[in-house]
Amino acid sequence: MTTAQLETLRSEALALSEAERARLASDLVASLDGPADPGLSDAWDVEICRRINEIEANPNLTFDADKVLAMAKSRIRGE
Repeated sequence: MTTAQLETLRSEALALSEAERARLASDLVASLDGPADPGLSDAWDVEICRRINEIEANPNLTFDADKVLAMAKSRIRGE
């Protein structure tokens, strides 16, 4: 693709609506990741189940959302 063709494509892309540009950008970024790993979805399912089982076995591993936010704010302030 020549520089002129690339600039024409860029101009046309920028003329799209915000939603169309977002979809195009998402598609372009996804295309950089290469082909999908067929086992990845299964691996995530296993990991999610493992984490759910761990939390169900020990509910003390979780924190209330208000507590988490308070802890984060404290860290940001350097306390």
